[in-house]
Amino acid sequence: MIGFIVKKITTSAIVVAAAALALSGCGAAPGGTSTGDTSKAATQYPDFTACMVSDAGGFDDRSFNQSGWEGMAKAQSELGVKVKQVESKDSTDYDKNLDAMKANNCGITFTVGFNLEQATKSHATTNTDLKYAIIDDNGIQLPNVKSLIFKTSDAAFLAGYVAAGYSKTGTVATFGGGQIPTVTIFMDGFVDGVAKYNEDFSKSVKVLGWDKATQNGSFTGDFDNQSNGQNMTTNFISQGADVIMPVAGPVGLGAAAAAKAAGDVALVWVDADGYETASNFKDLFLTSVVKEIGVSVFDTIKDTASGNYSNKAFVGTLANGGVGIAPYHDFDSKLSAELKAKVEDLKQQITDGSLKVTSPSDPK
Repeated sequence: MIGFIVKKITTSAIVVAAAALALSGCGAAPGGTSTGDTSKAATQYPDFTACMVSDAGGFDDRSFNQSGWEGMAKAQSELGVKVKQVESKDSTDYDKNLDAMKANNCGITFTVGFNLEQATKSHATTNTDLKYAIIDDNGIQLPNVKSLIFKTSDAAFLAGYVAAGYSKTGTVATFGGGQIPTVTIFMDGFVDGVAKYNEDFSKSVKVLGWDKATQNGSFTGDFDNQSNGQNMTTNFISQGADVIMPVAGPVGLGAAAAAKAAGDVALVWVDADGYETASNFKDLFLTSVVKEIGVSVFDTIKDTASGNYSNKAFVGTLANGGVGIAPYHDFDSKLSAELKAKVEDLKQQITDGSLKVTSPSDPK
């Protein structure tokens, strides 16, 4: 029996509209095509098929897989392209899922996540006539692979600053699903943001879970077992942490469950705005470190369908709008005007280059 399922998406108008709405406030990813041009009919590219292979966690992970799929759904709705997807349950699915896509006339195949880097590189090397794009890799240098990567250290720095300013206990925490560059880049930025807050306000807020200098910290070892996230978060809470940033996909939902049970703990979400994507926990989210994955996917599809595919990497930064922090939502009134103004000032400094935020895991 075949161990994978390829789905031709016939998403309902409601679901597609929701995905389009989630992206409608976003500008174009630099180097791409504006997502705001809907003057042409939604049958613009009816013969083009865009395909996507997820990482473990699936397309409802409230995180990077879901954000990628939202870009696909928007392209289906606004450009009239056909879309196909296949979910990976674990790493053993990557190769067979990419093999499955070869039979589906994919104009471009997206792979979602750093863990698919080797499988993507292998298939792109073998199938030089096919086009690929990978979200969150370490920079594959092949003519038929486009990298969509994000300097999330910029935005995580701001989130760390906010977390330190909000914390009542003087202790915050972060952990990852796995020790890979696309995870530790968040943790580096978060730690540096806390350090900057301490410097600016003569405070001594502690960070549990990550030591940037040694690149050692806390990881659950997976991106799908929510119990692991719940246990790790409970441990951090017992040590006094009242703001926690899980960088672990659906494992972060376990962190949310632990924070909700504690009653006085806030979370920083990553990849997407957790207030919108994990709305059952929305009252926990101080802010989120957002990657405009959906926008970059949509723009890559439109460029490719119109004959303008390029393997030049898209690198999202604060300066080009590829990364950012989400609104404070329910926490807005709980943050001082001084803190919020300081975050905006720091954002401007990072954007204009007068403040440099760096991580060993920054895109090269």
